[in-house]
Amino acid sequence: MDLTFLTDYINLVVLGICLCIGYVVKTSLDFIPNKYIPLIMLLAGTSINAVMNLGNVNAAVILGGMISGLASTGLYEAMRNLLDKGGKKED
Repeated sequence: MDLTFLTDYINLVVLGICLCIGYVVKTSLDFIPNKYIPLIMLLAGTSINAVMNLGNVNAAVILGGMISGLASTGLYEAMRNLLDKGGKKED
């Protein structure tokens, strides 16, 4: 099953904003467990994309926000693994 068509829905502005929000949640808000960060990014991405397209909210806008929010968590993990020094992950 090829899911590459989902990349057409990624909004780079939403992805960048969610990446920043996720970083702040991960590093500053210790009372939020890591398992909830993807859910928070999904909701944030959906909300941000809906506000950006306020007059024209449809299923594609909702999907774009969801995909962009979730992609931000994957991008964070990829960047963390690339920048990982000595094979030790920081928590």
